[in-house]
Amino acid sequence: MSLKITEECINCDVCEPECPNKAIYQGAEIYEINPELCTQCIGHYDEPQCQIVCPVACIDLDTEYPESDEDLLAKYKRIWSK
Repeated sequence: MSLKITEECINCDVCEPECPNKAIYQGAEIYEINPELCTQCIGHYDEPQCQIVCPVACIDLDTEYPESDEDLLAKYKRIWSK
């Protein structure tokens, strides 16, 4: 499933450049993640890079977008086949 950034975000700017799919962007108040582009780094890395670098651990699973690892890999292939 996609990830989401919670309201604990401190806008530190470290997650955005780490996202290989460019799914992270500055929202109205905090950074946000586009669920259409988030693959939890599947296809690129073994674990989500944004979660690794986040100093306040404010990036969680987005239960509104349930996806299996296979779904995320298919999304990765769709994104990068363009």
